[in-house]
This record gives sequence, C-alpha cells and structure tokens, in this order.
Amino acid sequence: MLTSSCRVQLPPQLLLKIPPSAPPTAKDGGLLFRQKLLYLQSLNIDPHKALRLNPSLRSTPLSSLLSLEHSLSSFGLSRTSIGRIIDMYPLLLTSDPLPPINFLLQEVPLPLPRLPLSLSRCPRLLLSSVTTQLRPALRFLTSLGLVLNSHTTLLLVSNVENTLKPKISFLQSLGFDEPEVNRMVVRSPGLLTLSVENNMRPKVKFFLEEMEGDLKEFKRFPQYFSFSLEKKIKPRHRALVEHGFKLPLSKMLKVSDGEFNARLIEMRLQRVQRR
Repeated sequence: MLTSSCRVQLPPQLLLKIPPSAPPTAKDGGLLFRQKLLYLQSLNIDPHKALRLNPSLRSTPLSSLLSLEHSLSSFGLSRTSIGRIIDMYPLLLTSDPLPPINFLLQEVPLPLPRLPLSLSRCPRLLLSSVTTQLRPALRFLTSLGLVLNSHTTLLLVSNVENTLKPKISFLQSLGFDEPEVNRMVVRSPGLLTLSVENNMRPKVKFFLEEMEGDLKEFKRFPQYFSFSLEKKIKPRHRALVEHGFKLPLSKMLKVSDGEFNARLIEMRLQRVQRR
C-alpha cells in the first residue's frame, strides 16, 4: 500500500483546468491527451518515441501513468531513474511491474534497499514474465551455485536454453567437468553475459595457440574472459614476450596499465642485476 509520502504531485504545467461537471467532449479529450504528453515530458520521456513503441498509450488514462510512478517510487526508485527506465522501455507504461518486483524481493530474494540498483542495471526485469522467464532462469542459476545479488539479477532475463546453457556447454567442451564449470561461474558470473562466438572462443584460441597457456589457469582466473582481447590481452602478452617474460593471467591482467608497465620495468631491472 502506498503512503502519502509516496504520492506524486503533478508538475504545475499539468494542472490544466477542466470543469468537473462538464460532459466529455473532443476538445476535452485533446486537452487530456496534451496533459498526458506533458506529464511524460516532465519525466524526461520522449512522448513521440513512447507512442511509437507503445500505441496502447494513446488510450491509457493519465491516472494509470501516475499510479505506475507511485508504485515504482514506493520501492525506492527516484523520479529521474523512473523517467530514464520508462524512456528506454515505454511498454512499461501499460504493464504491471508488481509481479516481477515481488519475485525479486520474495523469491530471489533481493533486499529492498538493493532493488533500485537491480532495476536500474536491468530495467528489462520489469517487463519479464515471472512464470516463463524469471523463475526458470533463477532455478537454473541457483543450480550452478550462484547466489544472486543486485549486480547479477540481470542474468535472470537470459533465456536458459538459448543463452545460458550454451555458455556452460562451451566451457565443458574445453575439458572442464560440471563442478569445475560451476565454480568458474560462481567466481565470475560475468561469464554468462559473454558471447561464445564473439568473445569466449577467440580468447580461448589466442590463449591456447599464441600464449601456449594451460587450461588450468582458466579455473584459477575465469575473469580472463572479461578483459578485452585487442586492447589488453594481446598487447600485454606481446610486451611480455618481447622481453622474454611470462606472468600468471591474474598478474598480467588485473593491474592498471601503469602498474603493468612498472612491473615490466621492475622485472627487467631484476634480470640485469642477476647478471
């Protein structure tokens, strides 16, 4: 239930005078429609985009839009965040956000103070079906050993059969057994957000062929997949090869460029001192 502190006040420009006793007319309808557009603009929502992507909005009363804002604000979302989310997904204007919100709070379960961050990171959660999308994804993710938080709830919008399972299968195809893959995913949930063909496979190929690496390193440092192949992995590997050095993946990749260069200089100096 919403308290009075959660009630949203109409901006002054929306307080258009319409006689309460007058019967509806075409003129009144136009006035009410303009009021609705002004309301969307007050949230920094592009009304033309919203109408194009959600034609049902034309017949949706302003009271329903206000109720949506009331509901979202009662769960801790700021007006700025609400506007940004709805502008990204105008279908929210004619949907009920309570089922997915209740799912996140009760079944995940996500602490209420963390809900705004979860929704801001992945607004699609608000449009996802609990029965056909969120609940099956939760069952699969928890079967891997993942405990979801506000940073990983975005995985709930991924299709289990077409998106999540192929990534698990790819990791197993490298020679890791199920418990090993599960541990890798728990340590680095971002693995499940990566494309197999565009991200994971090219990085494995480079690691095995160019770096002559050992797959056991993947188990120790699955975060390898989260680094850019062209901007970080290749340049740093080649810098090490140029000077005849080798580092574990974690020491090679986790540090900043400045720290990596300093480490490279340090190793070169140590080699000179040993001569």
